[in-house]
Parts: sequence; structure tokens; C-alpha cells
Amino acid sequence: MTNAATAKETNAQAGAAFAVLYALSLCHMLNDTIQSLLPALYPVLRVNYALSFTQIGIIHFAYQVTASILQPAIGLSTDRRPRHRLLAGGMFASLLGLLLLASAHTYWLLLVAAISVGLGSAIFHPGASRLARAASGGRFGFAQSVFQVGGNAGSALGPLLAAYVVLPLGQPSIAWFSALALLAMVILWKVGNWAREQHLRAAARKTPVDADPPAKGAVAALVILAILVFSKQVYMVSLSSYYTFYLIESFGVTIRFSQIMLFVYLLASALGTLLGGPIGDRIGRKAVIWVSILGALPFTLLLPHVDLFWTGVLSVVIGLVMSSAFPAIVVFAQELMPGRIGLIAGIFFGFAFGMSGIGAAALGALADIWGIARVYQICAVLPAIGLLTLYLPREPHLRTP
Repeated sequence: MTNAATAKETNAQAGAAFAVLYALSLCHMLNDTIQSLLPALYPVLRVNYALSFTQIGIIHFAYQVTASILQPAIGLSTDRRPRHRLLAGGMFASLLGLLLLASAHTYWLLLVAAISVGLGSAIFHPGASRLARAASGGRFGFAQSVFQVGGNAGSALGPLLAAYVVLPLGQPSIAWFSALALLAMVILWKVGNWAREQHLRAAARKTPVDADPPAKGAVAALVILAILVFSKQVYMVSLSSYYTFYLIESFGVTIRFSQIMLFVYLLASALGTLLGGPIGDRIGRKAVIWVSILGALPFTLLLPHVDLFWTGVLSVVIGLVMSSAFPAIVVFAQELMPGRIGLIAGIFFGFAFGMSGIGAAALGALADIWGIARVYQICAVLPAIGLLTLYLPREPHLRTP
């Protein structure tokens, strides 16, 4: 084969890989749009079934636990044996969950529907994150950012769809969103074809994939990264879950205005996610983690003490800065354990998901006791945990010699 032909084939493969990466980001958006519809349906379910807040909490717990706890196991399973149709199968579980939510007439069916949606999310995140790395062309941070920003977009889009479709039209309208799951299934089936071809090509060359041993001190570093994720997720969930209540209570704004400000914050978070990975590729993941977590501290400390205008400005800065951490954290952790890409993705996506749920519940309980304003004063110090970044290993020495 001539050099020109080889170069042409290489470029074609790179183009196909980036197409897969953007397809995974789109499916991440569709997946997170679907999963964000469930909480939006709670007011409708409470009226339709005369549910208590405890029963609503059990539904959310069933969904949250399924989505978070299963992810590491699924990630480890795909590390050991790639399953190229698993992602499409996971989206089928989400499809069944949506159809059950639309048609359920008993509380137990609602629980099964929530578990089904959670199962779809648990299957999607570690496997899709693993394929995003495979399609990165060596730009691991960039690939993780592109993949994750799809999820940010879905989380922001879901509440808007719920407000304009689900709440006015009621529970049966959830069935319409099964079209999103069907579209994702078709895309993920094609992505599975690409993954299978890559696997067969690597097997023919007898090329080991991610065969390097774990880095020295990997377990301690992973614990530090998990603590950093805890500080980031709990603070950010204080904004995503209670920001509207804070604005209404502190400044007397309308519900619509508070929702617009929340949407602006979510957009800033999506932009930060998109930027965090590529910047980490250039200057190093550890530097991005330093800036994105500890660097947010001055802004979080100021937020509870400023007027409405500066609250909006600071929330945008905080969202932009703090959200850039997660792509860098995931890639850093994957480089610590290069043979366990899916497992690491499952652990960190699952842990982040779980911390968001636990954090939202805990902060809500504190808000009932002390008020929303006091909760933001307490949460303001969480980014100081970013000082632990000092104890992460230097990136050139991640892998053992």
C-alpha cells in the first residue's frame, strides 16, 4: 500500500471515529433528557395517585440507586468482555421505562418504571464513556468533554420539555418521548457496528488495548478524586436544585425569572464542561482540577452576600469554572487505571450521580431547618476541599515504569 493510500485510510478512520464521538454525545443528550423527565413528572404523579412525599422519595430512590450502583459493575463487565449491542439494549430499558410511566395505574408499576429508566442510564454511561475514549484519537480530555456536554444539554432540555409538554398534557404524554429512545437505539446500534469493527481490527493485529499496569499509588489518588467529585457535586446540586428557591426567597423574583436564571447557569455549566477537557489536554488535567474546584472558592464565598445582579454573574462564573473539573477528573482517573476504562467511568459517573441525589436530599433537609440562604453559606466552603489536589501524583509519572 502506498503512503498516500495509507494516509487516506488513516484520515477516513479518524473521521469515522469523530463521527462516533459526536453520535455518543447526541445519545448522551437523549439519555439525560429522558432521565430528567422522571422528576418533572412527580407533581403529576402525586396528584394522580394521591402519593405522599415519602412515596415520591421511594420512587426517586429506586431510580437513583439503580442508576448509580450498577454502573461500576457494568463498566467492569465491558472491560473484560466488550458487548457491542449493550448500549442499544440499555436504551431499550429506558424506552420500556417511559412507556410504563405513561401507562402505569399502580404505584408498583411506577417503581418498576423508575428502575427501568435507572437501568438504562446505568448501562449507558460507562459503556459510552469507554467508547468516547476509544474514538478520541488520543485527545482524551476533548473526547470526554464532547461526550459529557451532551448530558449537560439533556439535563437542561428535559425540564423545558416537561414544563411545556408533560405538565400541561399529563402523564400519558410521556409516551411521546419514546421517540427519543428509539432514535438513540438506532444510533447506538450503528455505534456498536463501529466498535465491533475496531475490536476485530485490534484482535487481528493482536494489539493489546490499555494493557499498562495501574499507576503507583492509584488507589489513594482515586480516593482523592472521589472526594473532589463529592465537593463539586454537592455544591453544584445546591444550585441546580435550590437556586430558584434561593432567588425567590432572597430577592422576591417571579418563578419564571428564577427559571430563566437557572437555565443561564445550566448553559454556563455546559460550556465549562465543553472547555475543561481540551484545556486539560493542553495544560494537564491536574491544573484544570486545581483551578476548577479551588479556584471557584472566592466566588462561592461571595455568592450569599451580593445583590441580584452579582448573584447572576457569580452563578455563571461558578458554573463555568466548576463544571470544567469533571472531564479532567474522569480522564485523570482512567490514566491511573488504564486497564479499567469502563470500570473507572462507571465508578465516577455512578458516584457523581449518587452524590447528586444524596446531596439534594440532605440540603433540602437542612433548608427546612435553617433556610435556603444559610445552606448556601455552608456550601460556600466546599470548594476548599480542592486543596487535596496537592496530593495527586504528577501526570508524567502516572504510570509505573
